[in-house]
Amino acid sequence: MTFEWALRENGIDPKTDLTIDTSIDFAAMQGAFMGGTGDFVTLFEPNALAVEQAGYGHVVAYIGDLAGVVPYTAYNARKSYIEANPEIIEGFSKAINRGLEFVQNNDAKTIATSIVSFFPDTSIDDLTKMIERYKEGGAWKENITINEDEWNHIQDIVIAAGELEEKVPFEDLIYTKYFDQYE
Repeated sequence: MTFEWALRENGIDPKTDLTIDTSIDFAAMQGAFMGGTGDFVTLFEPNALAVEQAGYGHVVAYIGDLAGVVPYTAYNARKSYIEANPEIIEGFSKAINRGLEFVQNNDAKTIATSIVSFFPDTSIDDLTKMIERYKEGGAWKENITINEDEWNHIQDIVIAAGELEEKVPFEDLIYTKYFDQYE
């Protein structure tokens, strides 16, 4: 959906100007592309780097750079859980925010060194390159907050893709109790 939005924002109609094959399972997209399916593919890291290193393509852009700020990753909890466990919600929020601060305040090599043990199949050099790309593209927010403009933007993208009929009010789904301490 975000890819289609980025295309539209750049004057390309995803329905008439090209063909987007959505029949390929997300996990199989890298292999399908390397096997000759399609001229372009949207991939997350480390798959994008693997395609480059194998000589099958080059990263030409990050969709996030083309589509605007999109609150892509969200953590969900039932309202009843939030109300019954405020200390867990606050602690989790603080932990995620500390991670974002660490990313903002450190270079790619420092970040890679601190997390490489969680990626045993990835070299420190590859991990550093991926982190540099994401940092250059502004992939990580400065803090955990989601503002109403970002919320409306992601909904505009989903509506444009035909997957949502109308917007859900910000206050109905976004839990902002801890946001003020991070803004």
